Amino acid sequence: MGILYGMVARGQVVLAEFSATQTNASVVARLILEKMKEVKNNCISSFSHHPYIFHVKGTDGLTVLCMADDASGRIIPFAFLEDIHKKFVKTFGRAVHSASAYAMNDEFSRVLCQQIDHFSRNPNVDRLDRLKGEMNQVQSVLIDNIEKALERGDRLALLVEKAITMQQPMQGNNSTVALKRKARIWWRDWRH
Repeated sequence: MGILYGMVARGQVVLAEFSATQTNASVVARLILEKMKEVKNNCISSFSHHPYIFHVKGTDGLTVLCMADDASGRIIPFAFLEDIHKKFVKTFGRAVHSASAYAMNDEFSRVLCQQIDHFSRNPNVDRLDRLKGEMNQVQSVLIDNIEKALERGDRLALLVEKAITMQQPMQGNNSTVALKRKARIWWRDWRH
């Protein structure tokens, strides 16, 4: 079954929603919104309403909510909520902060329907998100390693320059010592 209902709200104002089945999900969702009057940024919660679980994510003044069956776990519904939040903000921008109730429903309920279907039917969603996360970690480690190698290269270049600088006076000292020897030999030979 997977995810059956999705909703985006600002405070108590529902901006868009979609239900894949005939349930009382909309009524329960409004009760949850009532409980969470002041959603703080990066707030995530789950509420059980047998046999379903309502997952809620609050970010940037918006509340994104979905109802899923218990078998969906938590990873897929929260990946769904993150995806819906990004798409909603990208689609409507600043208009979300002043829109009236259901102002975005006509346009965004189709997106909710598509994403509910995608996250419910695609068994690889969880794996894909995990692989994306791992790829991002590998990429950041590679970038860090490259930066460290470049820093080491800069330090090695500095050490080489210092070594060259230190050798130059020594070479001068060696030639001075050689000149002194030649001068002693010449002076000794001149006396004799």
